[in-house]
Amino acid sequence: AEFMIAQIGEHPKHIIKEGRQKEFIEKLARGINTFAEAFDPRPVVYRMTDFKTNEYKQLKGCEDYEKHEENPMIGNRGAARYIKDPDVFRLETEAIKMVRAKHRNLWVMIPFVRSVSELAAVKKMLAAEKLKRTRDFKLWMMVEVPSNVFLIDKFLDIGIDGISIGSNDLTQLILGVDRDNEDLAELFDERDEAVLLALEKVIRSAVSRGVSCSVCGQAPSVYPEITEQLVRWGITSVSVNRDVIDETRRIIVDAEQKL
Repeated sequence: AEFMIAQIGEHPKHIIKEGRQKEFIEKLARGINTFAEAFDPRPVVYRMTDFKTNEYKQLKGCEDYEKHEENPMIGNRGAARYIKDPDVFRLETEAIKMVRAKHRNLWVMIPFVRSVSELAAVKKMLAAEKLKRTRDFKLWMMVEVPSNVFLIDKFLDIGIDGISIGSNDLTQLILGVDRDNEDLAELFDERDEAVLLALEKVIRSAVSRGVSCSVCGQAPSVYPEITEQLVRWGITSVSVNRDVIDETRRIIVDAEQKL
């Protein structure tokens, strides 16, 4: 989503102010449609926008809408921004609906959800836009915040069809380490016991409830031993860099045969 909006190049609120909402919706819909069309009828999970303030500041017309934040990583982003800026959220949902008019294989995932009440609020906002969970419309949630781990069952109780664990953000927030800080790079380790305990808890909880569970992030690409653990815990799918696809498939086959 971020790449698509970066290509549009203008802050959504700036576009709204100029009354060019239709233009934004159509451009975003074209980007999303590229993927939905290519994979139809196989499902495409569209993770909605998760721009941070420093990223929004790269867009034209941002000056009146983005405050300076000392730590954008834990700032105004994800689900909280949707609730705060419903007009911008509506632009994105209109684009999603435009694509789904032709391709019913398009699903939605909500990023950076800090609390159970946030998930409930965004789900209600989606329903108001006629995007309700059905047989051909599934709702997923990113797991990137420690609160998601501690309260995973309560998040699942809200009613979602899948989760995707963002291991990069989750590791940063569990260990309190900025992975982009060169001085702390050696401390960022997705193999840390605390991180692995979090992954296991989330995966086992989701699997026990019949909820799809995926992992996106560097971990499976960099550490084959983590992929073996993920399979053992019941992960549905893993996201990896394309240069390690064949090797990861071999690791998964070996791990499944051991089970």
